[in-house]
Amino acid sequence: MANATGWFRAMAVVLIILGIVSIVEPMVAGLAVTALVGWALILGGLAHVIQAFDGGGIGRAVWQVVLGVIYVMGGGYFLTHPLLGLGTLTLLLAGILLAEAVLRIIAYFQLRGLAGSSWLLANGLVTILLGCMIWVQWPSSSVWAIGTLVGVNLLMAGIARLMVGTVVGRLATKGA
Repeated sequence: MANATGWFRAMAVVLIILGIVSIVEPMVAGLAVTALVGWALILGGLAHVIQAFDGGGIGRAVWQVVLGVIYVMGGGYFLTHPLLGLGTLTLLLAGILLAEAVLRIIAYFQLRGLAGSSWLLANGLVTILLGCMIWVQWPSSSVWAIGTLVGVNLLMAGIARLMVGTVVGRLATKGA
C-alpha cells in the first residue's frame, strides 16, 4: 500500500510541475496540445481505414476510407502547421466555452427556484467572460489560452492527487 501511495504522490508532483511549466510557458504547452491532437487525428484516421476492410459492403468501406483520409489530412495539417492548428483549436475552444455558458444560463433559468442554482448563473457568466475574452483577442489569444487552461487543469489535478494521496497514506498508517 505504501508503494502505491508513493507512486500516487510522485504522479501528483509530476502533474503539478507540468501544470506550472504550462502556465509559465503557455505557448509551448499549446503547441504540445496541437501536436497531440494532430497525432490523435492521424491514429483515428488509420483506424477508420483499417475498419474499412472489416466487411459491411463497398459503400461502408468507401465512407470509412474517406473519413480516414480526412482525419489523416487534418492531423497532418496540425503537425505541419502547428501555429495555425493552435489558432484553430483556440477559436474552437472559445466557441465551446460560449455554447457551454449559454447552456449554463438556460439551466439557471430552469432551476432558479432551487437552492444553489445561482452558482449556475455565476458559472455561466464567468464562462461567457472567458469565452468572449478568448474570442475577441483571437488570434493573439492562441498564444496563452489553451496552454494556460491546460496548465491550470494539470496543476489542479496534481494538487487534488497529492491531497488524496496524503489522506490515503494517513489512513494506511492508521490501519497498520
